Amino acid sequence: MNEEDQAGRCGLASAFPISDVLRDLRSLRVCVFHPDDRDGKQLAQQLQRIGCHVQAFWPPLPSPPAGTDVVFIALYPDALNLVYEWCMDDYAPPSVAVLNYENPTIIEAMLRIDAKAVITSPIHSFGLLSAMVLAREIGRDRKKLRKRIVRLEEKLGSARKIAEAQDILCRQRGVSKDEAYRIMREQAMAKRMTVEDIASAIINANDIFSAR
Repeated sequence: MNEEDQAGRCGLASAFPISDVLRDLRSLRVCVFHPDDRDGKQLAQQLQRIGCHVQAFWPPLPSPPAGTDVVFIALYPDALNLVYEWCMDDYAPPSVAVLNYENPTIIEAMLRIDAKAVITSPIHSFGLLSAMVLAREIGRDRKKLRKRIVRLEEKLGSARKIAEAQDILCRQRGVSKDEAYRIMREQAMAKRMTVEDIASAIINANDIFSAR
């Protein structure tokens, strides 16, 4: 093995602590929405062998039990009329699609439940662990990304609010934008409020007086 291969392996090992991932999997609460047939029993058994706490339901519940970490959903041709509205929730547990057939309708259903990974029927132990790891990691990354987007939107909203308040002070007092911000900051410090709160107060007051 050359130095580049060794470095690549070391990089992967440090980025993904495998022992932690596997230990985490053994404590997962897994919900299985699958017909109570041979494949359904096999799937539940394989998950239990990994160490997961498994709950199986068919027909599916309106939503997974509280505290569920991963959901396996059978997307078979005779079950495509079922609706999984909970999948659209930002904080829904990641789903793994179970397929025994592949066509455009099945693929559309897979996208509709926002599947993070796929396994195929008949059920085998091979690929099950990988699917769960992928679903969990993609789900976590999505949640982190959503939180970051929310924070950025809040920061952008605050920046717009402060800019609007600055414009109001500039017009009313004939000061520069820098001076307007200094005034707001001093008021915020004196009143133990945030600059955003002061900006909101300025905007609200301006709206009240402008309406007269």
